[in-house]
Amino acid sequence: MLYDIRQTTSYTYRAPVPSSRHTIRMQPLSRGAQRAIAASLTIRPAPTNRHDAVDFFGNATTSVLIAESHTELVMTTRARVEVMHAPAPPLSSAPAWEQIRSSAALVPDLGPRSPVHFIFPTPLVPIWQDIGDYSRTFFVPGRPILEAALDLTKAIKADFKYDASATDVSTPVAQSFLARAGVCQDFAHIMISGLRTIGVPATYVSGYLRTEPPPGQPRLMGADATHAWIEVWCGISHGWLGFDPTNGVMVGDDHIVLAVGRDYSDVSPTVGAFKSQGDHSMTVAVDVVAIG
Repeated sequence: MLYDIRQTTSYTYRAPVPSSRHTIRMQPLSRGAQRAIAASLTIRPAPTNRHDAVDFFGNATTSVLIAESHTELVMTTRARVEVMHAPAPPLSSAPAWEQIRSSAALVPDLGPRSPVHFIFPTPLVPIWQDIGDYSRTFFVPGRPILEAALDLTKAIKADFKYDASATDVSTPVAQSFLARAGVCQDFAHIMISGLRTIGVPATYVSGYLRTEPPPGQPRLMGADATHAWIEVWCGISHGWLGFDPTNGVMVGDDHIVLAVGRDYSDVSPTVGAFKSQGDHSMTVAVDVVAIG
């Protein structure tokens, strides 16, 4: 599937900001089943200094200094991306999950795709026994990793309520787990915490999810969404495979990867610093258009 993507993120400040610095991750990457054919990032006001780079995990990063006074910051990504997933392997064909757990730390490769980086707790995804116990319900001895991971994915979809008012970007994973509510970021962190607690490597993925309007309704501009899901390391034979706990499915051609990391802090679309005397607001508009 071929997509044209446009994302516009706007910050509006109540009082003028004399200067600001930002690191931006808003350009899709080439990874696995995905190929970024073209991508651009425009910033207004134009940065005084701009540095484009690739981080350890392969994410495109742009660091900028805006030295002029401004009351609005607008960042727009335009990209063309091809996504071509192979058919999902039979669930029973994957190794038992205990084999994954025991072999992950033995992989000699320390590159960005190595499962070693995704076993340990991180600031936003701690090892937490209650989430581990919830996950163990599906990871019974000898069960293939794909079967167990998909059932955990479906369980989170069924047991947790999607509620944007229940959490915010700083809500701890334990709180969203106990509340049984949150958004895609929370559900991804919960699933990752559960998997890492039992020793299974898991990666946080940010990106886009193509949405379709109801039959007979026009497609609204800006109506698509940024999204988050996870990838699970399923052994050398099967590699990394994606699971979307918000929707209870394995990842397919409707999922477009923007960035990957150990948790949300590795892939946050924008981070930065500025000084201002007033509040600020943010809006995000996303369009994902299938063109073939």
